[in-house]
Amino acid sequence: MKITFPAMRGMMGTREYYTAMVKLSVVPKLFQFKDWSELPPEHRAQRVLQKSRVPEITSYIIDNPDDYIFSALTASYPGEAKFAAFNSKSPNIGELEISMETELVLNDGQHRRAAIEEAIKQNPDLSEHSIAVVLFPCEDLDRMQQMFSDLNRTARSTAKSLNILFNHRDLMAQVTLAVTESVPVFRKLVDKDRASLPQKSPMLFTLSALHDATVALLESVTDENHIAQQQAAIDFWTTVATNFPEWKRAADGDTKPMDVRALYLHSHSVMLWAIGAAGRTLMIEHPNDWKSRIVALKDIDWRRANKDWQRVTMMGPQILNRRQNREDTAALIKQKLGLPLTANESRSLRATVDPDSTIADLISFSK
Repeated sequence: MKITFPAMRGMMGTREYYTAMVKLSVVPKLFQFKDWSELPPEHRAQRVLQKSRVPEITSYIIDNPDDYIFSALTASYPGEAKFAAFNSKSPNIGELEISMETELVLNDGQHRRAAIEEAIKQNPDLSEHSIAVVLFPCEDLDRMQQMFSDLNRTARSTAKSLNILFNHRDLMAQVTLAVTESVPVFRKLVDKDRASLPQKSPMLFTLSALHDATVALLESVTDENHIAQQQAAIDFWTTVATNFPEWKRAADGDTKPMDVRALYLHSHSVMLWAIGAAGRTLMIEHPNDWKSRIVALKDIDWRRANKDWQRVTMMGPQILNRRQNREDTAALIKQKLGLPLTANESRSLRATVDPDSTIADLISFSK
């Protein structure tokens, strides 16, 4: 059996390759699912499919049928290929014929392929869309393993801050950007590019840290409550900023951001998240007077040297940013603001601060 594609021909290194446009309905038929887990690692030409990744990619297609975008699939074709140019003026544009006696091997894109198959089941109209497929001659297992390694060895995920900045679909990302532009200290001191700040950075926060903290504050944003949630976030972070004079001094150029980060914890990502989480409880418990209550932030000792943060936010000189540290830090801030803790928050915080606590101590503390 043979199959024919309109295609373009090119050279990469010493190998001739082709780029074809393939309808999405054809993708699952061309590239049959192969369970690489049945083979030992050294005999695989691909990684094992992570099925947990497929629903997310499928949802991306289904939720954005008019403007989703994919990079090309990369595959190896078996046997010989025949390329016929359409005319002599364009010798590298024509029709490609390949044998289908053995299966095509997908070198890169198996998760996209699985998501495309599932998306078509949910929305058959997608079957007429197309995707680019880059085709190389199939040589041997060593070559295919090398192709997989070469295709992935230099791949780097973009920084989370940059993803937030460029993501115009995500409402929470848009709320975070509105906060960044509306709160003066954030407008001057948020790094929108990096996921972490170099030691001598002139910035005080990262966009990703502010985004995570805003998620902790709001939990979710919908089309219906987008404007209200955005304003709530702006109001909250504007009020918070007024209670941290070190932030203002850094924004005004009276002190270096690196010195603020070195001495205090309140601009670090774990603390921003905890402030956001505590703020959510504050706004729920005291919807009418939370602004007057949040001034208690000024009474908290935010210095790294404050022993209250040990085992909660810090271990010795190291700042901890695991999920449990975030939650325990939020519980400690809530406690300092006079807010109620859940039983789980009380137990976890007590156990963290005093790991030798007895069960009776934990019950007493939670009360």
